Amino acid sequence: MDHVMPPPRGDASAPGAPSAGRRTPGTPAPGRPPELLRPAEGITLRRRSPAQATALNAAVRANLEHLRPWMEWAAEAPTPARTVALAVAGVAAWDAGTDFIYLAALDAEPDRVIGSFGLHRRIGPDALEIGYWVSAEHGRRGIATAAARSVTAAALALPGIRRVELHCDPANTASGAVARRLGFRLDRVVDAPVRAPGETGRKQVWIRERRPPGPCAVW
Repeated sequence: MDHVMPPPRGDASAPGAPSAGRRTPGTPAPGRPPELLRPAEGITLRRRSPAQATALNAAVRANLEHLRPWMEWAAEAPTPARTVALAVAGVAAWDAGTDFIYLAALDAEPDRVIGSFGLHRRIGPDALEIGYWVSAEHGRRGIATAAARSVTAAALALPGIRRVELHCDPANTASGAVARRLGFRLDRVVDAPVRAPGETGRKQVWIRERRPPGPCAVW
């Protein structure tokens, strides 16, 4: 828990090929991850949209006590209008290529949000930071690990991205365990401002790097 591929190039002369500046539906825009990910059977991650704001607001409000120790923004319940505004801003951020936020749902309950996973361009031009949360009710089921693995793979498939970082407080052992399971390495522990009740003033920086291609590389 923490603070949340280019499309194929078609032949423009071929019948039915997309014209310049247009994409085949369902393909990601250049420099942006896919808008839908399937990390495991029965779980879907979809790009956040204003249409999901009501379900997201309900999920956050139901999980405030669960989120408050590690999330500065969980200090008080968001209003519905605030959640809509954040979703609208998120659309612009995705289109600008700065932040990519997914909402998680079970296929059995597609209209209910059970978590959020994000990639953020705030740690340098060749890296993305991953952040996420999963509802208390759906913890310890492997959902966070599966979804974070899928989002990390999508990040490392982007042109120019060489590493993904996961930042968490040492006391947040659940996030540290996810990082280990996904093959992140603990790069360093640094001082950090205390912004949430559970934080200790230290921050672990976990890193997963893109493997250089080789003659027998498997991606």
